[in-house]
Parts: sequence; structure tokens; C-alpha cells
Amino acid sequence: MRTLTSKDNPRLKELRAALRKPAARPGALVALEGLHLVQEALAAAIPLQTLFVGTGHESLLRELNLPAAVEIFSVAPPILAASVTTESPQPIAALVRQPAWDWDALLRPAHPLLVVLAGVQDPGNLGTILRSAQAFGAAGAILLPGTVSPWNPKAMRASAGAVFRLPTLAATVEDCFARLAAAAIPTVAAAAHDSSPLPEHFPAPLAIVIGSEGAGIPQPVLDRCARRVTIPCPGPVESLNAAVAASILLYQASRSRVQP
Repeated sequence: MRTLTSKDNPRLKELRAALRKPAARPGALVALEGLHLVQEALAAAIPLQTLFVGTGHESLLRELNLPAAVEIFSVAPPILAASVTTESPQPIAALVRQPAWDWDALLRPAHPLLVVLAGVQDPGNLGTILRSAQAFGAAGAILLPGTVSPWNPKAMRASAGAVFRLPTLAATVEDCFARLAAAAIPTVAAAAHDSSPLPEHFPAPLAIVIGSEGAGIPQPVLDRCARRVTIPCPGPVESLNAAVAASILLYQASRSRVQP
């Protein structure tokens, strides 16, 4: 373990850059804040590159089974706090590399259930959708242009670790729908208008398309979907939040798979 005393240390600069501008490409650096996310990454066999712990809080390392190759720095708590984004941070952070998932990871399972995110911009919603997708047995998520990075710090926290385990892949609209068509995976769009009520049963395989919180699914994407469904709401609300709608559709698709 080495001690860092300057905020200008190159590793701390990498931490700040990864937190403020999280990229979404295989192998890019991802910054983790807090003990829970670090534990989730280790449990998912995501290789840790660098670990930062506040000076005086080194006992936190006993809760981690760190590989010998991990670079560990003890950092003065005020410097570490100034390098992360949470208001009341735990005195631990890490840098990891994004997993290199590909189309085979999403399409290899028999009759895959997928979620396609078309411009979901709120990181909390995105993380919640990934959490629900894993909970209901989805094989992965496809991120179309305009969707926030799943490695956004808020998205990672909302995913409760699902971001480390559920394969995610960024794709263009054309590539996404061409791949789904080639794999004979039908698409169903969550749309408030010109849609059929949520069915009792969904086919398998299936790709569920979810749009942004305000504008919904972009028309060019909606036009490519084979089917549109809406979730009937007897209460006085116009529409559901994107994460809630996605969770309901994923549950219904999962339920269809376990029923005879």
C-alpha cells in the first residue's frame, strides 16, 4: 500500500475523470464509490485495477478479498472526498475495467429475454431497469444512442450490482434490429398510444423496447417494433415512469415463461 498526499496524483485524476465522464466501451475505466459496489464488482469477477481507501480506514480492506495484483493507495480523507461525487462518501473507491461483452453473450441463451433501451436518460431509471432485467431472467440489455451510460455512478448504485452481471451492449438502431431479426427475436414496444393492452402471455424469445422518461420511444425505433403494448392504469395518471413500466413488462414476460 502506498500513500497519496496530492490531489494531482495521476491515479486520482483517472478516478475523477471516470466518475465525471463515464465512457461506455469495453475496456474503459470505470470508477466505483463505496464498499458495496466494490464488493459487488469482486463478486462478479470484475478485475480491480486500483483501490483507494481513506487514511485511517484501512480496516475496510479486511472486508474485501483483494487479489494480490490490485494497486492500493491510502489517501487523506479530504482529498479522497474531493475526488468522488457522492455528498457523504464512504472512504473507499476503485477503478475497474468494463467487461467486453458481445452479441453472443446476449443471443447465446435459448429463447433470450432482452431489454432495448431507446434514449433512457435518467441514470436512476437505467440502473433500476438493469436490476429488474436481471431479477426477471433477462439475458442482457441493448443500449441505443441517447441512452445514459450504465457505468454512470448513479446508474451503478441503482442497479444494486446488476450492472456487473447483466451483459450490456451499445448498438446503433440499424445493427440492433438487424441482429434481433436474424435471431428471430420479436420486439414489443412500451407505448402509451396506439397500443394494445398488456397481454397475459408474451412469446419467448422476446425483446422489450423502452423509451425515454419524457418523449418515449423515438418514432424511427417505434416503427421498427413488431408490436406495441400499454399498461392499463385505472388511476388518474397519464403514464408510468420508464423503470416502472420496464419492470412490469419484464415481470410479465418472465411470468409467461414459467407458466405451462
